[in-house]
Amino acid sequence: MKISKLLLRLSTSIENIITIVLASIAFYITIPISVKTDTLKLPKGSITNTIKHLQNRGLKLSKIDIYILDRLGKPKYGELKIGKGIINRIDFLYKLTTASEAINIITLIPGETRAIFLRELAKSYKLDYKKLNEYYNRYSHYKEAGIIPDTYHVPKGIKEDKLISFLVKLSDQKYKKISTKYLKRYNNKEWSKFLTVASIIQKESANKKEMPIVASVIYNRLKIDMPLQMDGTLNYGEYSHTKVTPERIKTDKSGFNTYANKGIPPYPVCSVSIDAIEASLQPATTKYLYFMKNSDGVHDFTDSYKEHLKNIDRAKRAK
Repeated sequence: MKISKLLLRLSTSIENIITIVLASIAFYITIPISVKTDTLKLPKGSITNTIKHLQNRGLKLSKIDIYILDRLGKPKYGELKIGKGIINRIDFLYKLTTASEAINIITLIPGETRAIFLRELAKSYKLDYKKLNEYYNRYSHYKEAGIIPDTYHVPKGIKEDKLISFLVKLSDQKYKKISTKYLKRYNNKEWSKFLTVASIIQKESANKKEMPIVASVIYNRLKIDMPLQMDGTLNYGEYSHTKVTPERIKTDKSGFNTYANKGIPPYPVCSVSIDAIEASLQPATTKYLYFMKNSDGVHDFTDSYKEHLKNIDRAKRAK
């Protein structure tokens, strides 16, 4: 009888202890955590290392949180989007295991030059412009057009080295796929010539439909050793958005001046879209040698210089 009473008391004591412990845990997990930034950068490693890392950055966490987090799941690593503000402890710990990676959205538009693009990257994401250039030169086979125009999602906090390596590597994979499709091979030196032609097409065409026709004009001129004489080739590098004037044509001594030099420029003028690349690989079959933008914003094409002069006069009168 005494044993039964003892067991009953013991059982009651255990229940009371469990109740107290559960109540304490319930209270503890509601204690708020103050997060002062929208994102947190977590290291790759154990749960203990994660908690220590956060403690070192001023977050009030304890050993108890290691055990709670262990039950919730493995924490992620990298730059995570947690959200700034006061968060319940349990919600905060849960977010460490489920939060999506914080990203930057980077867009390179067709026709933009490397110089302008990298400068904008440096400005927008607080990166070092010189380092971006340095790594571009290290990783890309092409002085220009080594990054294909697209919208890229990259982790926040990514360094210059990894960013450029990622953009160049992904672009090169796409180039290889297109080249293999049309040429059955991928050779950097050969591909650079197609990218150069594609960059002129990119600068000169009013729309996608015109691209194969503009390509035909380029190849027709090259075939008869006629200078390309296209303004777009002078919008290289820092001159991406600079209006080409008669004075500029006279004074520019670079290989990009297709008024002064025959053939194509030494390397691409700008970034090129897949449409422009495909046009350079499969130009339209025409006899056109000239084109002039009309009042509708598209071009009039002709193989007659006399007709070309009429198109120029018509365009001037329309202005």
